[in-house]
Amino acid sequence: MHVVTYAYKIFVWRGRERERAGIIMFVDTSYFSCMAHIAYLFPNSPHTDLPLFSLCSMYDTMEEEEYEFHSVDLPDEPYFCPQVEFNNKPDSLFFNDGVRRIDFILVYEDEDKKDFEKRHTFQRRRETFEASLMKMGMELEATQSVTDEKLMFLKVHMPWDTLCTYAEVLHIKLPIQPNDLSSRPSPWRFFSCITKHFYPNEELITKEAEFFTAPFEKKRLEYFHVRDKDVFFTAAMRSRMAYYILSRAPYEIRGNIKKFGVTKLLDAGVYKAAYPLHDCRFNVKSQEEGCPNERYLLYEEWAHPKSFYKMQPLNLIRKYYGEKVGIYFAWLGFYTRMLALAAVVGLCCFIYGYTTQETSTWSKEVCDPEIGGKIVMCPQCDRECKYWTLDSTCEASKRILCIFRCFLLSHYCPVCFLSLVTLFLEFWKRYQAELEYTWDTVEFLEQEELPRPEYEAKCIYERKNPVTGIKENVPYTACGRCVRVSIGIGTVLFWILLIIASIVAIIVYRLAAFFAFSTKLRSQDLKELQTLKEYVTPQMATSVTASLISFVIIMILNILYERVAIWITDFELPRTKTDYENSLTMKMFLFQFVNYYSSCFYIAFAKGKAVGYPGDPAYLLGKYRNEECDPGGCLIELTTQLSIIMGGKAILNNIQEVLLPWVKNLIFRYCTSAASEKLIPRWEQDYQLQALTKLGLFYEYLEMVIQFGFVTLFVASFPLAPVLALVNNIFEIRVDAWKITTQFRRIVPEKAQDIGAWQPILQGIAILAVATNAMIIAFTSDMIPRLVYYWSFSVYPYGDHSNNTMQGYINSSLSIFNIADFSNNSKPMSTPYNITTCRYRDFRNPPGHPRQYQYNVYYWHVIAAKMAFIIVVEHIVYLTKFILSYVIPDVPYAVKEQIKREKYLTQVILHETNLKLVTRRLKPFDDGTLTRTEVNLTQEEMELDF
Repeated sequence: MHVVTYAYKIFVWRGRERERAGIIMFVDTSYFSCMAHIAYLFPNSPHTDLPLFSLCSMYDTMEEEEYEFHSVDLPDEPYFCPQVEFNNKPDSLFFNDGVRRIDFILVYEDEDKKDFEKRHTFQRRRETFEASLMKMGMELEATQSVTDEKLMFLKVHMPWDTLCTYAEVLHIKLPIQPNDLSSRPSPWRFFSCITKHFYPNEELITKEAEFFTAPFEKKRLEYFHVRDKDVFFTAAMRSRMAYYILSRAPYEIRGNIKKFGVTKLLDAGVYKAAYPLHDCRFNVKSQEEGCPNERYLLYEEWAHPKSFYKMQPLNLIRKYYGEKVGIYFAWLGFYTRMLALAAVVGLCCFIYGYTTQETSTWSKEVCDPEIGGKIVMCPQCDRECKYWTLDSTCEASKRILCIFRCFLLSHYCPVCFLSLVTLFLEFWKRYQAELEYTWDTVEFLEQEELPRPEYEAKCIYERKNPVTGIKENVPYTACGRCVRVSIGIGTVLFWILLIIASIVAIIVYRLAAFFAFSTKLRSQDLKELQTLKEYVTPQMATSVTASLISFVIIMILNILYERVAIWITDFELPRTKTDYENSLTMKMFLFQFVNYYSSCFYIAFAKGKAVGYPGDPAYLLGKYRNEECDPGGCLIELTTQLSIIMGGKAILNNIQEVLLPWVKNLIFRYCTSAASEKLIPRWEQDYQLQALTKLGLFYEYLEMVIQFGFVTLFVASFPLAPVLALVNNIFEIRVDAWKITTQFRRIVPEKAQDIGAWQPILQGIAILAVATNAMIIAFTSDMIPRLVYYWSFSVYPYGDHSNNTMQGYINSSLSIFNIADFSNNSKPMSTPYNITTCRYRDFRNPPGHPRQYQYNVYYWHVIAAKMAFIIVVEHIVYLTKFILSYVIPDVPYAVKEQIKREKYLTQVILHETNLKLVTRRLKPFDDGTLTRTEVNLTQEEMELDF
């Protein structure tokens, strides 16, 4: 193939001898890629004496069959891994010789214990796969389980030469020189005596020395800071390199199709598990000499409940689990700290509204028997519904709503809170830039990330690379790619329509349920609910039951969406793992966005907006009368919906994330209790833990981003959302830490530069939140009508009061309807009150007016004020966001200096050597002493040195 051929340093075993063979590795076949990704030329290679440029040309002109996908072919004959007995060292991380470190573990069932049909196939694939691993430079050792005689554990070790080779292939950055730039003192250093209690114990987790780093090259090994070869590559690096080999080692050829990768073997059942080792038990230090006990330290200073108030040891997390896990916990911790500021503002608003609820004039009018008690409201459904008095909604609506509709809320939501969101996103970019530099991911570019094996295996079409102009192989043509994308988009749209259909079904339920509750809950003969009658209103009962049903439907659809999104992404066949995760992220979030937020958007912006008036009500599907809001608005229902979904989601997620793995591990340990008194080795202890799914971290991100959406998009209706989110996240950090440290096998370390596609998603939510909160305040709450009444309609020329006041607002906000104008289909069956008119929530002219039941001047004033409010608030907030984004740089100045310094050192240390070699080899040619062969040889040597 012309696109990707990987070269490995091959060790072919012949008894006790190792014959070293030279292999070239190319990321593509272009001339400059040969220059950039040449591996090593070993002594016994037949191409050792050829210059680099000739090698590139030679491999470019080879026939396609000669270098198909893997440069490592299947072994000529199977390799039988040596089997040893357990050496009774349960904490050991080494082979039985105590020298070779275990970098990975493979678990399988002994073929002799299997049925005849599977025995031959599984054994052949496994033995071929293991022989391929040996051919690619790995060393293996097998041992039998001490608790189950059917199980075999295969220990994998990567020798020093193999580590060096793949460290260069994977562009792993390693230290070259101590960091000589002085760090700026912390502004909190004067409070160190207090702040030290909120940081991990420095005696247990010591601060590591800072180094300038550079991509590893074996031929320049002397320039790297190598103190001890055994610890030069961390355990996370070794596991990452081991998994890279395991995912690309071939095990079978059928015709022109080559099968490879441990993932497929796991899916087929050839291996039961594959994982790197934890270094010790989480609650007991290892007895092994020299063991770092990093898992124990993480549990004591991070995952243990007693450490919930401490800052996270991010450097140790990154060192143990890799950059991808580290960046997640860094983001989650930073998000939680920023929530604290928003929670303080929201809590102040809540307290203000709670303490001033008794002084609210319009709330008093609703609850006053002489005012609200004498206002008879029109029925809200046809025929069966009855008239009711306004004061029946006092406790259920007005006094609760006044807590959330304080005057501070109008300023808090659109300006203060959303400005905090902008600060969070901008400061996160700065903090992320610091982590990128500290964790050596600044130059982790897409071209450095190698293609997924699933992508490489299907590269059967040829095309011309638009950049290099060289032919390469891809898994689909331009037309095929268009078809795949079209099918993917069509499938996504179909499932979104299915979500909308479920929302319509819930709306129909709400209409039917409201009709039923209205005939029951306002019945004068209802004796058993007299004490709760003021709280259990038809609106409240309908809202609560509909929210519960909506939550159940959301959870069910989530299971389907996950499988659909994964199927679509697999069908699209992204090139790299980052592309795969970003594509899946966008699909899953789009599904979840519609699934979680659609019901909230309905309540906030659709319910009660197109209901007509009692004489001419609007109907859904020509049958169901549209649902009206409570006289106080739909804000209380939106709050109820948010509370149920957020609370239920948090409870269900904790059950899935914590309780289920703990119960599974408990059952597994109980089933193996017969061997509990035996010494169980480290690899078998880890096998008893749960395996984290491939998308385990993806769901953690998704959970927090959905929460971020609830906190930002609808905070105007629920200012306590940041408080609840803060409390949840404080526990979430420790729960996630406890889960991955104690209940799951060690995660295969992965490199990541940032939080990926979640960053633009957060930016999009923040932008959308400005509009949604402004519209909630303007259209869902009654803040604008109250302000219009206070400033305009309470005084001359529209009102009778001499000063601005809220007195009379309730009477002004309710229109009058003549009950004689009811149609036969909507006229109530009985009239318990001696009335000729009833009231309804709208701004329309009274009966007898020349334009009766049409919108009055108050309505148009309110509409104009709402539009003006939205425009002004959005412009203010967006301007604030723009100014903050411009003023706050994405990369701190100190980090820029360190990056420049590191690049300079890399240039000096790793490249000036070549210039010296070229200068030393230059010789005068005019003396006639050199033959033409010697001149050519000198040029070839110079090219190789380059």
